[in-house]
Amino acid sequence: MKILITGNMGYIGPGLVNKLRQSYPDAELIGYDTGYFAKCLTNVDYLPEIRLHKQLFGDVRNFQESMFEGIDAVVYLAAISNDPMGSKYEEVTMDVNYRSAIKMAESAKKHGVKSFVFPSSCSVYGLAGDYPKVEADELNPLTAYAKSKAEAENGLNALASEDFVVTCFRFGTACGNSQRLRLDLVLNDFVAGSVISKEISILGDGTPWRPLIHILDMARAIDFGISRDVSNGGNFLVVNTGSSVWNYQIIDLAQAVADVVPGVKVSVNPNAQPDKRSYKVVFDLFEKVAPNHQPIIDLKTTVKDLYANLTEMNFNDHNYRKSQFIRLEVLNSLQNKGYLNESLIWNSQN
Repeated sequence: MKILITGNMGYIGPGLVNKLRQSYPDAELIGYDTGYFAKCLTNVDYLPEIRLHKQLFGDVRNFQESMFEGIDAVVYLAAISNDPMGSKYEEVTMDVNYRSAIKMAESAKKHGVKSFVFPSSCSVYGLAGDYPKVEADELNPLTAYAKSKAEAENGLNALASEDFVVTCFRFGTACGNSQRLRLDLVLNDFVAGSVISKEISILGDGTPWRPLIHILDMARAIDFGISRDVSNGGNFLVVNTGSSVWNYQIIDLAQAVADVVPGVKVSVNPNAQPDKRSYKVVFDLFEKVAPNHQPIIDLKTTVKDLYANLTEMNFNDHNYRKSQFIRLEVLNSLQNKGYLNESLIWNSQN
């Protein structure tokens, strides 16, 4: 078996590659990444990519079709991966997250790839209030990132067939330790802030709902998607991926951190403008189709692991929101130094 993983050198990739190495010990694992975040290693003594058979470097917007020859499954992790980046690089977000995903899927299908796995997002539901969303509900994507995921789902649906099985996972907000840790995610940021200042200041009133999922549980789901049979969910499956116990309000996440990290104070801003990105999600379909790949990591364990990891790193960067832990800051730095152009393409002279 040969599995191609695009965007493997980011936050989710190291854990996913490790999981796939365990699940498919004889498989040939191939990474494909442009390398924006390759240097953003945290608390690790080796490159996570040593678990791969091959690491290719390239941009999903400009790939060689020949790399799909002999490939059985593709995992399209590549993405401009949050709202701040999507806001600054809106057209790039649509190109990477949507248009290139469709082009790659078309090429993969033409070359006989059997399985295409696409990490989508629960953010496609947008402003959903207290009504828990199921897969058939109307989408209301509010940001470039969310819109790109919704458009990609539609395009992939049109390509799916009995010989080209497509699985789209609508993941909640990612969290947890990684060998390329991000702190521009709500729970991870709360833990980092608690370590630095013993304080969590919520910019809003703390009431918006978010479904969360640990990145290792995301890897478990992707593992299911790679091997999913067409008889289980059909040619095209879009599924809310996570667990009902991980539907939390922002204030609950902050309190969970305060319960683990000693001496932390939590504050909210009741006068802030309401955050329209609020949604609860129903995960019944995922439980039905993937009973052996359900999330196994809980909130308290996630917070403890993040806290322990940051402590082991002697984390003390009071300006971490301007550091390599924030993906937009990494892109800004590469642009400011002249390595990337305005379309986030590597400049040839560097």
